[in-house]
Amino acid sequence: MLNHTKVSEFVLLGLTSAPELQVPFCVIFTAIYLVTLIGNLGMITLILLDSRLHTPMYFFLSNLSLVDFCYSSTVTPKVLTGLCIEHNVISFGACAAQMFFFALFATVESYLLASMAYDRYVAVCRPLHYATIMTKSVCFSLTIGCYTVGFLIASFRTADTFRLPFCISNVIHHFFCDIPAVMALTCSEQHVSELFFILFSSFNIFFALVVILISYLFIFITILKMHSGERHHKALSTCGSHLIAVSLFYGTVIIMYLQPSSSHSMDTDKVASVFYTMIIPMLNPVIYSLRNKEVKGALRKVVHKAKRFLGFVAQ
Repeated sequence: MLNHTKVSEFVLLGLTSAPELQVPFCVIFTAIYLVTLIGNLGMITLILLDSRLHTPMYFFLSNLSLVDFCYSSTVTPKVLTGLCIEHNVISFGACAAQMFFFALFATVESYLLASMAYDRYVAVCRPLHYATIMTKSVCFSLTIGCYTVGFLIASFRTADTFRLPFCISNVIHHFFCDIPAVMALTCSEQHVSELFFILFSSFNIFFALVVILISYLFIFITILKMHSGERHHKALSTCGSHLIAVSLFYGTVIIMYLQPSSSHSMDTDKVASVFYTMIIPMLNPVIYSLRNKEVKGALRKVVHKAKRFLGFVAQ
């Protein structure tokens, strides 16, 4: 018989147990988090301020920036706390809340990327009908659908994980309350829950991924038929940033979640988790701003106005 106990709190082992690495990691991830906050909130502000960016593409991009900001903020502050104190304890309720919000925003990001792929398909393949297809109501409906699906999936996965009985050990071999790491502490038979988790995750990941792949299949077919080099370049440039963001996000998520627990290495999982919880939210605004002339133009306009304002105040 296994000993069971009612767990009231968990201990997060964090990124590293080496004391000499904690301060450098704290500095590095604090800098990454600050860049993430400035980049994503700056992107949202830029889109709101510039009327030229009030289009479906940038509407989805502003929501992507919001989601990146939220799910990075769900994890990173607790990681930084763990690097500053010896025992990084998180209560049962806080662990469940962290898991819920992370699953919510990660799922929303997945479906937002699919919605953005559909938007690019309409823009490239059906440009004459773009304004009538991608209306404000359609954009709002797609976005609300992303958040609704994310809420339902996060609620179900969190409830399903925390209904399990936990063993006397309450040490999570991770730096946040990720589903596989928490499920590893359960005393019950894991095969059914693990199989269900993989099937459920596979469906959600591949459903959105299939939408993206089909959209880009039609986009590339349309691009190959284009005779104008200028139109060819413009179509590729509008899709390039999104393709990079999709590759980074789905590549890491597939490696992380679509494998059985027997294949998991805690150190490998931590590296992959750092990438998609902290690095990708920092990179997304950089990718979209550096590869997008409209965003760079809007940024130069805002900077120019700020300089004029500061010069006027100085006088």
